[in-house]
Amino acid sequence: MRVLHVNLARGFRGGERQTQLLIEALSGLGVDQLLAARYDSPLLARLASVPGLKFYPMTKPYWRHIPRLRARRSDLVHAHEARAAQWALLNYWHNRTPYVMTRRIDRMPRNFSFTRAVYRNAAAVAGLSAAIRASVQQFSPGKEVTIIPSMFASLPVDPKRVAELRARYRDRFIVGHIGALVDPHKGQSVLIAAAKLLQERYPEFVFLLVGDGEDKVYLQRLAASNPNIMFIGFVEDVGNWIAAFDMFVFPSLEEGLGSTLLDVMQHRKPIVASAVGGILDVVSDGHSGLLVPPGDAQLLAAAIERMHQDVSLREKCVAGGIEQLERYSPRRIAGCYHSLYQSVLNSAV
Repeated sequence: MRVLHVNLARGFRGGERQTQLLIEALSGLGVDQLLAARYDSPLLARLASVPGLKFYPMTKPYWRHIPRLRARRSDLVHAHEARAAQWALLNYWHNRTPYVMTRRIDRMPRNFSFTRAVYRNAAAVAGLSAAIRASVQQFSPGKEVTIIPSMFASLPVDPKRVAELRARYRDRFIVGHIGALVDPHKGQSVLIAAAKLLQERYPEFVFLLVGDGEDKVYLQRLAASNPNIMFIGFVEDVGNWIAAFDMFVFPSLEEGLGSTLLDVMQHRKPIVASAVGGILDVVSDGHSGLLVPPGDAQLLAAAIERMHQDVSLREKCVAGGIEQLERYSPRRIAGCYHSLYQSVLNSAV
């Protein structure tokens, strides 16, 4: 089995981390793999040490690489994001190579004829959550969608670095958030509003927003009068920051799954999150975290306050998160994709 992975995203976000983790885990299963990515993709450097993995850096227009990749004779293409899925369709029309696509967003795909063709011709569609499966099936009735969630990343932690971060915020209760600063998606403005509501009653709270994005300036303006809110920016050592948090808050307005939640659970931190999209597949209210309606700053503030005050609830939610993590291990998720690949190849014979 030879699989050509395609990820044409710019930068490195959750979907690219999941692409990296899957390729690494499949390598352990002995799968012959090739990665086609943008010539400047961070994936190329991050996966440089994977045994046997071959790279194909691409420049625009991406379609012109299709004839050249034909010589690599892949059995299957795995498209990891929307632009890659479009490329996979063109490659299928040219080379007849079947493709699997992973859908990571719970929004309905755009209603274009080409997009419909992308889904119609896919040999298999994997969705991270039940919410994603429902949106795909509404868009493409009758299309079977296999739920294969994200996996936890086992992010490394340096105890010395964590101690430095804790010392920086000495005597503060650290409420952390990690995510791209894209407010219509991640809902950081709701978190800022909740922080304002809590500022007077809990002066020991400090809210750390880790990440960068197109709404950074807008969000900084919203938080300008709040000394308890700090913007950290993009960091490479995400595991150290999670380990330094006392609580994690995820106020997304839409979310395919939210793989960061899995990393937070692995680091034994209590979670307050929005009851939206694929988060509902990961966080069970009162068992592995607290859930609140998306967009409601008052209820978000109340849940943060409750989690802070109730130590036994924090311990219960941490334990509830840990007990379900095996469902999201890289080995298990890679096995699910390997089975899906084999099913596609068997049906093509």
